[in-house]
Amino acid sequence: MPRYYDLVDDRRSETRWHLRSPLDEHGSPINPWQFFEGRRLELQEVIRFPVRPAGEALDFTWAAFSIPIVHHRFVQLFQRLRVPDVQFIPVQVEAHPGPYFILNALRLIRCIDDARCAEVQYWKPEDGKPEKTGRYRFVAGMRIDATKVGDARIFRTWGWDIALILSEDIKEAIEAAGLSGARFVEV
Repeated sequence: MPRYYDLVDDRRSETRWHLRSPLDEHGSPINPWQFFEGRRLELQEVIRFPVRPAGEALDFTWAAFSIPIVHHRFVQLFQRLRVPDVQFIPVQVEAHPGPYFILNALRLIRCIDDARCAEVQYWKPEDGKPEKTGRYRFVAGMRIDATKVGDARIFRTWGWDIALILSEDIKEAIEAAGLSGARFVEV
């Protein structure tokens, strides 16, 4: 059975940078949730990320709202591996020449295995958020049903789209390339 991993920000370094919320070229906030919908985006504005506190730049990091930001080295690796279903959106990171990109996964797959997760909770009508009813409110110790993944090598999980899942071959390639900032949690 293939193995999959949640790609998360390795926040253990005390000297690392921290990217803030995305802004347009005029300094106004932009919708961060559009990067979790599993669809190609056609953005006209330049997206900027302030850095506070400043620190060591990383090849992979989460900006505010867990938006995955990657250095061009990450993009080159994905191109060499011919990873489909991903879009790299150019961004500017304050005081860092880059180039940097938002990693936008283009697939959402309904594959969370509730019975094998440590805990799952769903949004209910009485929670007063009708747009979220039926989706995951909380997932701990996430496990997926790999039989539902098909040939996907990178995707977000339906209903808990904060998770960014990679196949084992991509995980191993990131580790072999020595790209900084990434941590992997088997799902």
